[in-house]
Amino acid sequence: MTQNSPTAWEYQVAPIPLHNEALMLNNFGQDGWELVAIHTNAQGGLVAFLKRAKAA
Repeated sequence: MTQNSPTAWEYQVAPIPLHNEALMLNNFGQDGWELVAIHTNAQGGLVAFLKRAKAA
C-alpha cells in the first residue's frame, strides 16, 4: 500500500499596484501562482499572498 505525500508549497508575498491589479494577478496566475489572500498594508497599498506547488 502506498501513501500520497503531502503537497509541498512555495509562497510569495507581492505588492500589487493599484492601477494594474488584474494584470499583475493574471501574470502571477500564468506562472502557476494561486492567490491565497490580499490585504491592505499600513500605507494603503495592496499586498498579495500567493502559493504554488513546488516542483518535484
